[in-house]
Amino acid sequence: MMSSCIQISGGRVVDPANGRDEVGELCAVDGVVSESLNEQQKESASKLDATGLVVAPGLVDIHVHFREPGQTHKETIATGSRAAAAGGFTTVVGMPNTTPPADNVSTVQHIKDIIERDALVKVYPTGTITLGQEGQHLAPIGSLQRAGVVAITDDGFCVQNNEIMRRAVEYANMFDLVVMDHCQDMDMTEGAVINEGHWSLRLGLRGWPSAAEEIVVSRNVILSNLTGGRIHLQHITSGNAVDIIRRAKSRGVRVSAEVTPHHLHLTDQCLSSYNTNFKMNPPLRSESDRQMLIEGLLDGTIDCIGTDHAPHSDYEKDQEFDRAPNGVTGLETALAVCLEVLYQNGRCTLNEVIAWLTCKAAETLRLKAGRLSPGDPADITVFDPDEPWVVEADQFQSRSANSPWIGETLKGKVKCTLVDGKVVWGCLPSLNG
Repeated sequence: MMSSCIQISGGRVVDPANGRDEVGELCAVDGVVSESLNEQQKESASKLDATGLVVAPGLVDIHVHFREPGQTHKETIATGSRAAAAGGFTTVVGMPNTTPPADNVSTVQHIKDIIERDALVKVYPTGTITLGQEGQHLAPIGSLQRAGVVAITDDGFCVQNNEIMRRAVEYANMFDLVVMDHCQDMDMTEGAVINEGHWSLRLGLRGWPSAAEEIVVSRNVILSNLTGGRIHLQHITSGNAVDIIRRAKSRGVRVSAEVTPHHLHLTDQCLSSYNTNFKMNPPLRSESDRQMLIEGLLDGTIDCIGTDHAPHSDYEKDQEFDRAPNGVTGLETALAVCLEVLYQNGRCTLNEVIAWLTCKAAETLRLKAGRLSPGDPADITVFDPDEPWVVEADQFQSRSANSPWIGETLKGKVKCTLVDGKVVWGCLPSLNG
């Protein structure tokens, strides 16, 4: 049988995991990265021209909400994975706060069946920490691991009972699973909708103190140190939390952390017009916090970037600020936003941005993704880091368009996304013939 071969030429190949950054060629045979093609393979290969573009590993997002089952008016695995492909993501990890939540083997298997049928990219499920995400009784962690979850989390909620959280980390460690935690002291945030500070006072909205995050981050550092288990701290927003994580890592505590593109780019001042597309959980913080998040990325305290892609329908977001749901979409704008905040502003190299969105994200959950070594899946993203584009709601591939960047011009456009060597989004000029 004739092999299926692809040859991408002329682009700047940036593969941080392998230390590669050069204008060159990238080849794949039967969906797997190949060091080179033989003469017969070259003759039959699909030849794509990436001149002037960046060729990188497919982006990896370990924090998305695809809403299926139960909330398909917001998103489905089909539409969410199409949004991922449009944003250059080839591997994503779905959160378990579906309806019903993924707290049992049957629901996890149902989600996997939908993924198998509908997903354009690689979607990995997570399971809950507690039954119903209610924080009262542990979910069957061992059974969930055997069913194929890559981590456990009650994301959207935070386990408030420290004893239950301790046992969850101990059990998860037995099955070599990471516990991912949404760090929030619920007593301190009841009724809160915006960062506690100047803008909450000025707008007359209930403030959400950053201490509510910092207390739970500290709790998780203590529990990781006590149990030896791995805890991943989701969507960190507080500068003080970054410092807590930095000191914990210096002592060898097994914690990791992520930050979102929107928390890297935006602050609570954006809420001055009461636009609910800027309402999220955790909330946008101060400029000081934003700068400390960037510093945390640069010095390795924060491991990776995750979008926390959280789609909501237009009629849900079109309510009074207090009543509108938290969350923003992020998959289709993430690369451009990160390039603007980190690379185009001179804070870091292109290699570093790609690493945070590929190999470092994959390493956090030990996924086989985010690198272009020979023998790895040919999951590839090709993009133009300099191409400007206007964010328009009717152009989103996601079912929802609750983006804070609607109407804004961003720079950095995905041109083509390949999964296992097959184009799933966009196209490149062909050199065949």
